[in-house]
Amino acid sequence: MAVMDGCESQYRTSVLEERVCPKCGKEVEVFTSRGKIIEPTECSCGYVFEAEEIVPLKTEPKEK
Repeated sequence: MAVMDGCESQYRTSVLEERVCPKCGKEVEVFTSRGKIIEPTECSCGYVFEAEEIVPLKTEPKEK
C-alpha cells in the first residue's frame, strides 16, 4: 500500500549525515539510519567510523 508506506519507510531510508572525526577534527559524511551508522566509513586520516547495530522496529517481522 503506497499510502501507508511513507510512515514506516522513513525509518528504513538512509540519511547522509556529517560527523566530526575524533582523530583529526574533519567533517566526514556517513550514512545513517535512525541515528546509527549503517556502513563503515573511513576518514582521510585513516580513522574508521564503524557500523553500529540497528535495533529493528517493532513493526518489522522478526527474522528466523
